[in-house]
Amino acid sequence: MATFSDWTVVFEDKSIRNQSLGIDYIINDDAFWNDEKWSNVWAIQYKDNNHDYKDSVEYRDETPHASWTSSGLGDFRSQFVSKWDASHLAQLQANWDADPRTEAEKGARPTSYSSY
Repeated sequence: MATFSDWTVVFEDKSIRNQSLGIDYIINDDAFWNDEKWSNVWAIQYKDNNHDYKDSVEYRDETPHASWTSSGLGDFRSQFVSKWDASHLAQLQANWDADPRTEAEKGARPTSYSSY
């Protein structure tokens, strides 16, 4: 796998990991993971900020690994980061709900989250 990535996607685990936060979420969305365009993809390492040379799309068969851009698989952020952000928001809200302090003590309940 490529090194120094910001995001790691492992298709077998249905997981997306935000490397900078060290948090991964299992995304239970079979329709998404079973999309035909992912049928030969094993894992993705993605580096933000146009560092395509640090990206890697790794395939299940003998297809040579490719950069995200050259793979032609679409927009990484809208496909993967948006799912991670939604899962992270749900976790932040669950943590807020479980916090026994008063609302005045813990502040407003999170209503949105964006990695960017």
